[in-house]
Amino acid sequence: MAAGTGIRLHAPAPGWALDADVVVVGSGVAGLTAALRCAAAGRRTVVVTKARLDDGSTRWAQGGIAAALGEGDTPEQHLDDTLVAGAGLCDEAAVRLLVTEGPDAVRRLIATGAVFDTSAETGEIELTREGGHHRRRIAHAGGDATGAEISRALVEAVHAAGIETVENALVLDLLQDAEGRTAGVTLHVMGEGQHDGVGAVHAPAVVLATGGMGQVFSATTNPSVSTGDGVALALRAGAEVSDLEFVQFHPTVLFLGPDAEGQQPLVSEAVRGEGAHLVDGDGVRFMLGQHELAELAPRDIVAKGIMRRMQEQGAQHMYLDARHFGAAMWEQRFPTILAACRAHGIDPVTEPIPVAPAAHYASGGVRTDLHGRTTVPGLYACGEVACTGVHGANRLASNSLLEGLVFAERIAADIAARPPAGSGPGIPVPATGPLQPAEARFEVQRIMTDGAGVLRSAGSLRAAAEALEDLYAAALTDLETHGKTAEPGVDTWEATNLLCVARVLVAAALRREETRGCHWREDHPDRDDADWRRHLVVRLSSTRRRALVVTPTAGADLPSVRHPLRTAESPSQEQ
Repeated sequence: MAAGTGIRLHAPAPGWALDADVVVVGSGVAGLTAALRCAAAGRRTVVVTKARLDDGSTRWAQGGIAAALGEGDTPEQHLDDTLVAGAGLCDEAAVRLLVTEGPDAVRRLIATGAVFDTSAETGEIELTREGGHHRRRIAHAGGDATGAEISRALVEAVHAAGIETVENALVLDLLQDAEGRTAGVTLHVMGEGQHDGVGAVHAPAVVLATGGMGQVFSATTNPSVSTGDGVALALRAGAEVSDLEFVQFHPTVLFLGPDAEGQQPLVSEAVRGEGAHLVDGDGVRFMLGQHELAELAPRDIVAKGIMRRMQEQGAQHMYLDARHFGAAMWEQRFPTILAACRAHGIDPVTEPIPVAPAAHYASGGVRTDLHGRTTVPGLYACGEVACTGVHGANRLASNSLLEGLVFAERIAADIAARPPAGSGPGIPVPATGPLQPAEARFEVQRIMTDGAGVLRSAGSLRAAAEALEDLYAAALTDLETHGKTAEPGVDTWEATNLLCVARVLVAAALRREETRGCHWREDHPDRDDADWRRHLVVRLSSTRRRALVVTPTAGADLPSVRHPLRTAESPSQEQ
């Protein structure tokens, strides 16, 4: 059984409480699917979400959801493409579950109310291609507004089911009983309403579906709420995380200038799937000859190709040329992207779009088994916050919505198969970790962008690790020596969570001395299967001043969530 770390965020004591069988944290495709299935199984379910119910990362997904729905396509072909993209680190059993259960999961999503684009001639779902896929298997909605349509359908279904929701609520920490089992969460509700300030939801099962951590970098496609809260909560609760070094940088993000920060407009891979070309300032298609799929190579290869060309030419961006689409196709197939580009003074109908890579998706996260169970009893994770083993070292395009859907259903089935149990009382744990000041958020983003972005090296990662450690040590010294810490509040809790996940990401990236998937080490440019076809599992130490314990696995398979990870051939290392 996982042992807690004894670390909690500084926060006021809960002033209100709710009781439930299940609390789901997050309102994207993973969270709302889990909530709907748990409620349908008769479990009292509460959904907690950081913004509005329809304001999670799912809403921003443009391209679509991948599944073997088309004529001639098979789960086996989808599996092959996923394994290739994952660069030797996918859990094949997890991928097989994804691709075999995926088509029916999409059909259940349609039955829930999601409307996908269909052919006017046949009435069948229209399918497109994206990077790494050898077949058209991406279902989309509203042209390039798939996430918004899925979110709409699920939110309406949650309202229709009468599921209790707590919006504008930042989850703080996991409540655990005397044996370390899950007993609920503490959270802070921002604004006035039925609940306000810090409270608690008591439940024996907690489903983390909090999304990503893209805000750890200066430029990202993630919304501002994506601050790694779920991963940080799980680490403090004693859970293990894996593969955090594999951050996918989307190759084609609208370039808004070298000093642009925060969420940047995404130019979906589906634009390349429909025939757009990547070109440099001279109009040369530089991806030709770099991969058999050229612009439709897996995202890590395209992002590297763009970065190499930028380095060679001293350029800040490349271009995506889709002028040959014509105005009608842009307006019908990609209305969202067209509007975003025009809002920033770019008209894709008449000019190439300036693009550059930006942080997009975390392939790793809280380590789970095939039922979404983490190493903390009663704590589940699904969606981007989780590491199910599906994505390996690099997520295949549009597998993310499918993963959230499939594993949310598996979590709900696991919860439903267990008799409802009352949660034991959460044991209050004094806060012992320092809070970061609000301005530390921007310092973390600067450090990570400079040292742990698309291009990494031992030197850049070491500098990032030292700078992050300085931030942490300064706050820890203030707390331990002077009894001072930053004022508890949303900004300081988010900055603290960002620093936590940044430290883990950099520690793993520094340890992994190879280039694999979306982890690109300039000083180790080759993939090294002999030494590095393995995962790095990280947890927080409950002893040495909150050190990170980094443990390589014995091989490419993630170990069972129920067994200790230390082995003679893969020693743990505190950092």
